[in-house]
Amino acid sequence: MTGSKRSISILGSTGSIGTNTLDVVAHLGGRDAFDIVALTGASNIELLAEQARTVGARLAVTADESQYVALRDLLSGSGIEAAAGQSGLLEAASMEADLVMAAIVGTAGLAPTLAAARRGADIALANKECLVAAGELFVGAVKAGGGRLLPVDSEHNAIFQVLEENQRHAVERVILTASGGPFRTFSREQMADVTLETARAHPNWSMGLKISIDSASMFNKALEMMEARHLFGLSPDEVEVIVHPQSIIHSMVGYADGSVLAQLGSPDMRHAIGYALQFPRRGHLPIERLDFAKLARLDFEAPDEDRFPALRLARLAMDRGGVQGAVLNAAKEVALEAFIAGETGFLTMAEITEAVMDELAHLPPASHMEDVFAADLEARHRARAHLG
Repeated sequence: MTGSKRSISILGSTGSIGTNTLDVVAHLGGRDAFDIVALTGASNIELLAEQARTVGARLAVTADESQYVALRDLLSGSGIEAAAGQSGLLEAASMEADLVMAAIVGTAGLAPTLAAARRGADIALANKECLVAAGELFVGAVKAGGGRLLPVDSEHNAIFQVLEENQRHAVERVILTASGGPFRTFSREQMADVTLETARAHPNWSMGLKISIDSASMFNKALEMMEARHLFGLSPDEVEVIVHPQSIIHSMVGYADGSVLAQLGSPDMRHAIGYALQFPRRGHLPIERLDFAKLARLDFEAPDEDRFPALRLARLAMDRGGVQGAVLNAAKEVALEAFIAGETGFLTMAEITEAVMDELAHLPPASHMEDVFAADLEARHRARAHLG
């Protein structure tokens, strides 16, 4: 730490994870407890500038280079430096800070998060793509840098909390819970006709647009399966998924003696964020406490991989290895953007992703990060071709 304060940079401060991180920071003491070094965002520069002024950041970066002048003007007189584009993101990630909250959505977050890892920062990881697309390379960079990898996804954070470090030899499986999303009870025929508005309405969690749709298709859970493998050094068959509609149990770890340890809590992403920001301590957070008498019941059901083929594709990618994770993620991102734009159907997203995975199954494993980016670009090209 820097003095008595913990210094933090937030990559993706204007998204749902970023805004909740700043909310947690405020509840845990604000400027008295944390030194906010850098904030980055995309096109919402008004919010970015407001955040930077509120917390007294040293640097604010917009990923959109066309917004640089506007951001600079909004910060005029504050003493806060403005930057833009990929170079600005890398500058923010490279600034000295104890912890970097990696919350940029998509592969755009890979390069700056990797830069932070290489310089030895602790990484509070909310960006799935770092592990899905470049798992072994990214974990290797974190270890080489000497920092810690602290998961922020509620499921991985739950596993992190109940995975006993001195009992890793006895871990038989991790069980990721999934709410089932808004279409848990829909037939495949009904799912073929769902709209953007219904897909974005998650029953339990408040999340951004893309993550909400990924959750509805269970692509979010597919990515989490691949993340868990790399985060906790698991084999593919040690990663399970169970549908749990109430989203109270966030995930579980099963041990060789038959014990299963679970982490429970209200569905509020600030819990995992707060745990990562303060690890290994716990602080007081304004999160609704569980009332077990009111809960009354917790339900579970096996996931249906016919209606939610993303889970099957995750297992396929893990079995094939190589850069199949990067290919799956890139093709999915293109298909997702097409669904948001009204250019393809909800179920077609998985069909496009699987077709691209099959076409690029021959690609060799990645030796360098450039191999990951090359696979990502090729997968995007193929996915767009499928869209016509």
